[in-house]
Amino acid sequence: MEMERRDFKGENNANANTNANTNANAMPSEDVTVDWRGRPSNAVSHGGMRAAAFVLGLQAFEIMAIAAVGNNLITYLINEMHFSLSKSANIVTNFVGTVFLLALFGGFLSDSYLGSFWTMLIFGFVELSGFILLSVQAHVPQLKPPQCNMLESDGNECVEAKGLKALIFFVALYLVALGSGCVKPNMIAHGADQFSPQSPTQSKTHSTYFNAAYLAFSIGELIALTLLVWIQTHSGMDVGFGVSAAVMALGLISLVAGIFYYRNKPPQGPIFTPILQVFVAALLKRKQVCPSNPHMLHGSQTSNDKVGLSSHSANLIPTQKFRFLNKACIKNQDEAAKESPWRLCTPNQVEQVKILVSVVPIFACTIVFNTILAQLQTFSVQQGSLMNTQLTKSFHIPPASLQSIPYIMLIIIVPLYDTLFVPFARKFTGHTSGISPLKRIGFGLFLSAFSMVSAAIMEKKRRDSAVNLNQTISIFWITPQFLIFGLSEMFTAVGLIEFFYNQSIKGMQAFLTAMTYCSYSFGFYLSSLLVSMANKITSSSSNGGWLHDNNLNKDRLDLFYWLLAALSFLNFLNYLFWSKWFAEHPSVSQKPQHNDNPHHGEDYHIYNFNSSKNNVDDYVP
Repeated sequence: MEMERRDFKGENNANANTNANTNANAMPSEDVTVDWRGRPSNAVSHGGMRAAAFVLGLQAFEIMAIAAVGNNLITYLINEMHFSLSKSANIVTNFVGTVFLLALFGGFLSDSYLGSFWTMLIFGFVELSGFILLSVQAHVPQLKPPQCNMLESDGNECVEAKGLKALIFFVALYLVALGSGCVKPNMIAHGADQFSPQSPTQSKTHSTYFNAAYLAFSIGELIALTLLVWIQTHSGMDVGFGVSAAVMALGLISLVAGIFYYRNKPPQGPIFTPILQVFVAALLKRKQVCPSNPHMLHGSQTSNDKVGLSSHSANLIPTQKFRFLNKACIKNQDEAAKESPWRLCTPNQVEQVKILVSVVPIFACTIVFNTILAQLQTFSVQQGSLMNTQLTKSFHIPPASLQSIPYIMLIIIVPLYDTLFVPFARKFTGHTSGISPLKRIGFGLFLSAFSMVSAAIMEKKRRDSAVNLNQTISIFWITPQFLIFGLSEMFTAVGLIEFFYNQSIKGMQAFLTAMTYCSYSFGFYLSSLLVSMANKITSSSSNGGWLHDNNLNKDRLDLFYWLLAALSFLNFLNYLFWSKWFAEHPSVSQKPQHNDNPHHGEDYHIYNFNSSKNNVDDYVP
């Protein structure tokens, strides 16, 4: 098994390496992919939607397992672990934030050492072990505090989980976080890797894949927020956690079942070295002056580029964006012929670093968006628990299932978007995805502000009815904020993933995809910070702040939602500036693309980041 694993990673299979090197030298524009044994893949037997379907299966099952836990976790923390409302909300947001932050670690391991398949398989089992441990703790009374009703006693007589009980819980919770964080970016990247960007037909299918991935996500979320949350509510959290473990096991089975059909991109070695080389070289040559003609820089004088660029980067010359980094390409004429890669870099390598720097503002503009998502998984669930959840005489809607509302809508809208809107828009824009990912992100950010406006208006109505009229309004009053945000997420989340994957440098697809999940992480951490700051700033001697009490009827959640609505609108204006800057200042200078290029547009660039591993003087004409 170990030998198969090493071959799969493309490290010990001599034939695979020979063929891969031959292919890379003969056709530098092609991605080198291998099958499960490390042999070069072929278009007939490997890749395509058939292979991607197995990855979509893992994605649906994985999100189903973790969503059932994460979306109802605040109820478990309050009712069984006896944490306060604000502390429980922060535990949830910190947990979800950690999941997405660890996506960077998973992307790094995949691109550098393990490859997407092995990263998903190994950390999939780590996530599974966390679900099992959560189920065991929830089932054994000795591992939980004594039972107590937090609402009836106002939490004063309830014992909060501490010591070994808290330790077991947090170990289990963060095993899930580690596993899920490392699996998530590789599901998207590995599925997208099944489509060759050089094929116009597969490129269109590639765009469909991103929508299909979000559809699989929506299906998994819907089942988690209805069936699995219902099981948690009626059979106990121990059974609910156990079901999540079983569902995760099904996801791993789906992943392994497709092993014979995958196109696998071998790991490329440490992916940060070429990035550091550019900054070090530019810093060492900071006092030198760049030539006025960029063609005079090292590696720009020839049209026969030997560094393995993609077909989209032929005749690459350094751009004026972040011109300081161009100094890394200045060849020192006073020294010997050979210079260290830490002192002299190729224009291709410099432009790759510029791409990474350029996407940071776009990434930052989605943080506030994900802060809003955090509210729908914490405070909005608590809102629902204080409303009339009765649907029929015998059936009550679990508050955590409120989050299923947008996914019911999205399961219908996403296929219609891909089959009707995208082909229609493509006729006018010429873009493979119908509209560019940048425009898609912007429209989603614009909608997100109205989600918080709706939430603030509804919370004011709910609180006034409860406090002034002693009435409990129907839980369906809360649905607009979920519907608006669901539509917003369809545009922003899918657009962001497609945007980052299209920017990806060869060998960094998983890591660049992981950056999109990092936005979720920072958004959830920002939510925790805003809650604490709002309480501190609005507190007084007689008032503990907007979100101080465990009872929303005493808190001012509506004012907090108005704050988020204002921040969201300002964030949208900020995004308009940076998206315009990104479109007007491309990170590359190259020959115009032919119109039949399926990815032509303002936000598609792809380059090989591993050319720097060769001796830089091999590139001197």
